Amino acid sequence: MKVEARINAEPWQLREVLMSPTDTHTIPNVRMTVGEIARRLNIGRQTIYAMLEGGILPGIRLGQRWLITRHAYLEWERTCGMCDCSAAESGLQADTEVRS
Repeated sequence: MKVEARINAEPWQLREVLMSPTDTHTIPNVRMTVGEIARRLNIGRQTIYAMLEGGILPGIRLGQRWLITRHAYLEWERTCGMCDCSAAESGLQADTEVRS
């Protein structure tokens, strides 16, 4: 597409303009699908849904759909799902200094 077409695009057309297959400047996909996560973990989709329902995996339910951001999932994967939830809820950083 031409640059003029991008500038004059309506807001509802912006996604199509930015994600066009001929465009070299595409926006990275910021969401992950249940299938993509299932393949990464080598487990079934139903197990992923159960993990989302149980709060094991980070995700937001919108109606019948689950939204999982790539950042949240990769952070979960990096930390093996472990977090100091008390510090996260209070907004405080965990104290890693060892005191004697």
